[in-house]
Order: sequence, then structure tokens, then C-alpha cells
Amino acid sequence: MASTLVLVVVFIFDLIAFALAVAAEQRRSSAKIATDAKSNYCVYDSDIATGLGVGSFLFLMASQALIMVASRCLCCGRALLPGSSRAWAIVLFISCWVAFFVAEVCLLAGSVRNAYHTKYRTFLSEHPPSCETLRKGVFGAGAAFIVFTGIVSELFYVSYSKADDGSLPQSRDTGIRMGSYS
Repeated sequence: MASTLVLVVVFIFDLIAFALAVAAEQRRSSAKIATDAKSNYCVYDSDIATGLGVGSFLFLMASQALIMVASRCLCCGRALLPGSSRAWAIVLFISCWVAFFVAEVCLLAGSVRNAYHTKYRTFLSEHPPSCETLRKGVFGAGAAFIVFTGIVSELFYVSYSKADDGSLPQSRDTGIRMGSYS
């Protein structure tokens, strides 16, 4: 049977990761062009979205690690019982890792890109500097994949637990029997 404690802790970690990703999306950096006597340059506001994105990245990683430790990463330990639970566990295991990878890439790329600030100035030029910022929706995509990862990973753990209950049935015919030769 699936451990309720594992499911609750994973849900809480995923919820925290989701909240941090949504907060990072709301607080991503923006820039304004400032002008002094001879040059134009970019002025960026706070960098809090980078920290929120990294925090979300770490909470999602902890959630995934906890599920994989609890399920022995599907490949370690004894064999699972044949049936639909094992088939679903395998499909959900693969889906869980794909969604996790996409969410982590969105969060990490968003955090790195949000932390990047242009440092150059344009001197006596008609063209203002390019104040590059993170595109809208990168952290939002990460948050959406966090929700998907959370749902799929918990379904994987439940399916794994159903397929892991009990032991494999022994076959009636155990092989070639030895008998007396007459």
C-alpha cells in the first residue's frame, strides 16, 4: 500500500515549488533605459525572481528524489507483480521523468536568463541599448509542468505500490522432476 506520509510530503513539496514558480513569474526582472550626459544604459529592477526560480527548482528536485527513493526508482528491488498496475507504473514512471525534466529546464533557464543583465552603454548613438529581459511565461510553463509532474509522480507511486504488494506467485510446475529409473 502507498505510504500516505510520502504522498503528503511530495504534495507539499510540489505545492511549494508551484507557488515559488508562480511568484517568480510575477516578479521577473524588468528594465528601463536611463540616460546620462553622454550615454544610454539599462537599469534593472530587483532580482528576486532568480532566487524564487532556484527555490522552486530545488523543491521540485527534492519531491522527485523522495518519490524515486520511496519507489526504489522502479529498477531496484524485487520484481513487480504482472498486471495493469505494473504497466501503468512503467508508463507513469517515464511520463514523470519527462515532465520533471521539462519543468526543471524551464525553471533553471528562467532563473539564469532572469539573472542576466546587459552591462553595456551606447555613447552618442541614435539607437538605445537592448535591455534584454526574460520572456513572459517561462516560469509559468515551469509551474504548469510542476503541477503535471506532481500529479503523474503521485499516480506513479500509487501504481507502483499496488504492483509491489505481495509476492510473485509460484508456478505449479517447477521444472524437470527426477524419478526412479526402472
